[in-house]
Amino acid sequence: MTKIPGTGDLLALTLDDGVNSEVVRLYTQFAKDTGIRLTYFVNGVYDSWTENTAILRPLVDSGQIQLGNHTWSHPDLTTVSKSRIADELTQNDKFLRQTYGVDARPYFRPPYGKHNDTVDSVAADLGHTVPTLWFGSLSDSTQITEDYIVQMANQYFNPQAIVIGHLNYVPVTHVYPKLVDIIRDRKLRTVNLNDVFVNPENPAKRPGSDADSVDEVIKLQITR
Repeated sequence: MTKIPGTGDLLALTLDDGVNSEVVRLYTQFAKDTGIRLTYFVNGVYDSWTENTAILRPLVDSGQIQLGNHTWSHPDLTTVSKSRIADELTQNDKFLRQTYGVDARPYFRPPYGKHNDTVDSVAADLGHTVPTLWFGSLSDSTQITEDYIVQMANQYFNPQAIVIGHLNYVPVTHVYPKLVDIIRDRKLRTVNLNDVFVNPENPAKRPGSDADSVDEVIKLQITR
């Protein structure tokens, strides 16, 4: 899966890893302040996911932020054994259940976007039947400038796009207002994956709108 099926005005901003605890905290505060809906693809090995439970858990419980499985420690799954693939997904699933009370299935994001029939088969046996990739990227898996992040957002924040970003480096935390401006100017509604595929009746807020108002209910019919 690289795009949201169908036509519409939805944007799925999905954020990976969690190397930097401060970035996880600030992205979560950004969501709390604006109503933006996000999907975090978690590597449970990073301390950020235990250090930020107090701020993050309420948004997970409300469904505003969805947590997905990105493996425990971010190996290239196409280069390791079947048992290691299973262990990486299973350990991360256990962490997400114990720490946040969530079941990340059926989605998983293979590190580096690398997967093959073996990876998909092992993952599917564990209930992770939907490898979730992306259509565009903020290109911030490494340290880049704030201007370049905004440039990538301008390029890829489009209707029905799944866009990947990362919870690793500080520059993205300095451009949140510009990201909101792009979303608002293009009249996009942010969603997480469950909004689209599990709970299509959930309202999705448009960032920058009044905190007590919501946009029209999503009515996207998905055939699975």
